[in-house]
Amino acid sequence: MLDLPKASFYYEPATESEYNLKLMRLLDEQYLQTPFYGSRRMTAWLNQVGYAVNRKRVQRLMGLMGLEAVFPKKQTSLANPKHRIYPYLLGQVTLERPNQIWSTDITYVPMNKGFMYLVAIIDWFSRYVVAWEISNTMDVHFCIEALHKAFQQGTPEIFNSDQGSQFTSYAFTQCLERRAIQISMDWARQSL
Repeated sequence: MLDLPKASFYYEPATESEYNLKLMRLLDEQYLQTPFYGSRRMTAWLNQVGYAVNRKRVQRLMGLMGLEAVFPKKQTSLANPKHRIYPYLLGQVTLERPNQIWSTDITYVPMNKGFMYLVAIIDWFSRYVVAWEISNTMDVHFCIEALHKAFQQGTPEIFNSDQGSQFTSYAFTQCLERRAIQISMDWARQSL
């Protein structure tokens, strides 16, 4: 009468086996201890503690649970195409004094349970780290905090960075432009 197939009333979704549920519980517990373990390491760990599983099963179970290894991904310094790109100004510049050129970059610091991002600002002439800041996310805010700390030490004539979205963002570049600092960006020549 309703024009519905009978199978839709009797269908019971497949559930995971007891063995898979046990594996999922173990994966969850281990993930809390080592969130940087991917499916390969999780498979090796499960085999080491006595559970004979293959990587495909571990990948499927981790996917069901929404678990993904926490580690720095490749190409973390991608430029935002909407942000302005500044030219590279350091091709013919001779270093002569402190506060002539500052530069910045972001790297990650491995920790026992994951990693943190570190941004550092360095004076090219003295090689002195003018300021640094650490964060668990790669947003622009900790970069701006480091920049404000650096300005307490002085003001450069030229500020050089890569074209990462943090350094090409309006919020970051405005901090430099308000102080009439020239902005230089690596790789700008190839991007233009």
